[in-house]
Amino acid sequence: MAGAAHCSLRTKRLLLDPKFEGYKLSLEPLACYQLGLDAAVAEVKLRDDQYTLDHMRAFGMYNYLHLDSWSQDNVYYVDQFGRVMNLSVTLDTALQKPREVFRLPTDLTACDNRLCASIHFSSSTWVTLSDGTGRLYLIKSGKRGNSASEKWEIVFNEELGSPFIIAHSVSFVKSDMHSVAVLLLRVEKDELDTKGSGFHITLEWVTIAAISKEGDHRYEILKRRFLQGKSVPHYAAIEPSGDGLMIVSYKPFKFMQNEDNKLEENNDAKATNETKDPLYYWQQTEDDVTVTVHIPQDITKDDIKVHFSPDNICVTLKDQPPLVEGKLYSSVDHESCTWIIRENKSLEISLIKKNEGPRWPELIVGDTRGEFIMDSSQCSEITESLMHLTSEVMNPNPEKENPPCNAQELEECDAFLEDSASLCRFDGDTLKVTHVINLGSNQYLFSVVVDPREMPCFCLRHDVDALLWQPHSDQPENMWEHTATFNALGYVQASKQDKKFMACAPDYSYAALCECLRRVFIYRQPTPLSTVLYNRKEGRQVGQVAKQLVATLEANDPILGFQATSERLFVLTTKTLFLIKVNSGN
Repeated sequence: MAGAAHCSLRTKRLLLDPKFEGYKLSLEPLACYQLGLDAAVAEVKLRDDQYTLDHMRAFGMYNYLHLDSWSQDNVYYVDQFGRVMNLSVTLDTALQKPREVFRLPTDLTACDNRLCASIHFSSSTWVTLSDGTGRLYLIKSGKRGNSASEKWEIVFNEELGSPFIIAHSVSFVKSDMHSVAVLLLRVEKDELDTKGSGFHITLEWVTIAAISKEGDHRYEILKRRFLQGKSVPHYAAIEPSGDGLMIVSYKPFKFMQNEDNKLEENNDAKATNETKDPLYYWQQTEDDVTVTVHIPQDITKDDIKVHFSPDNICVTLKDQPPLVEGKLYSSVDHESCTWIIRENKSLEISLIKKNEGPRWPELIVGDTRGEFIMDSSQCSEITESLMHLTSEVMNPNPEKENPPCNAQELEECDAFLEDSASLCRFDGDTLKVTHVINLGSNQYLFSVVVDPREMPCFCLRHDVDALLWQPHSDQPENMWEHTATFNALGYVQASKQDKKFMACAPDYSYAALCECLRRVFIYRQPTPLSTVLYNRKEGRQVGQVAKQLVATLEANDPILGFQATSERLFVLTTKTLFLIKVNSGN
């Protein structure tokens, strides 16, 4: 990641509430509606050879319910007959049965190693679809949500190798050419990995474009690029312009280069190795500095010119550009400085310090081509000076008022499996990382589409809160904007050990999570009270309160899908689709 800009996420203080007192359990009833499905959801259970945590994250925890962010009253799922089913909500109390909008041409049961079918809505009229067998479909859907205008038509389909799921897709126009970029995710066997899980993760970035040939207008693959990593990404999305890619992952991803790039990369590596040896070595005492420079065999004393000044040094061989030149870290007595040629064809320069005592951290300001060599007496001296800062026991002075942090005092919900996730932005042309953020202990929670024309937002835990971040790929100075805060949600969700999915409303009015079976928890943003409420402990009036609501579904089947809109929650089980009315519409 050399050359990448190391950035940080800047929180907006106005969106934080340090006085948040917690959620109050509300017993207000939630309107819950349910629809029986004609056919069960096409759930694909993990096989015996899909045993790793990455398989579970990518496929075992897959969200089978797809929300159309371009038309938020519409959800889609694929049933066991390969039908793409749509539920369009106009009135909660008069729900229509899900209707078929498309049927996959292939027999899903015929493929032994298939994955779950996946859908992504690239724009208001374009859809990308995978049948889970390795075939990708690009579909022109017409205006969705309206049975009169919605007609799904295949404009491109191709076998792209081993089975995958669609992670993200975007539709864009560049140079008057319509393109759709799709991100495909695979978990593949890695024969070279003998110490790890034995698998690696591949992200394939495919660009499909409308190409006109001899009057024939058709869609073809323009580019296929591959990234590889060792953990399933928490978040992976293509920029709306198709120029870049953002990934949040525990372990880094890198592009698999083609042969030309590999050759170029090897040449760069070779050049780096050639200049790897230090140009000079230097040592110092309290009084002087000794510099040793290796010189070619054919160089004589007459070919060497060494110029000393109180603050600078310049070493030249023959008529070549200066070999060593620059401003010294500190002043020297230039009239007492000397140089000689040793028998091993090295040039030895002695510099006399003007100010005795202080150690120089570098010889020439900003020059990293030299290497400092410390003798054993100096090492011993430094070790002794640091001895008072170290100890062989965890807490050598237990009576001390502020002992060091004791990991045993941490609560279970403060411990993360992954403590070094990073957010990387890749450039689509150079295939290199341009921006990187070390997320540290800011645990990834979920993603949500707030504006379908922008990239999906991602939610991270910051201390006890959950903060929502909106990427802006077209704003280099404000590439990740803090847009909302869900107070104490980071802490609350950590206590839900059976949680499966998390989501929030696009208008930030509430966040929600569901367990594997039945229960759904809803956390509303604080709202002003219509009546007077006092905090008895502190004797002050409480101006607003945040409510927690709990819904228990009448279902014995596990939850397979979970989506949130500003008004309602959609919850999908094997044979039933539930709607929970959270907010009333305007």
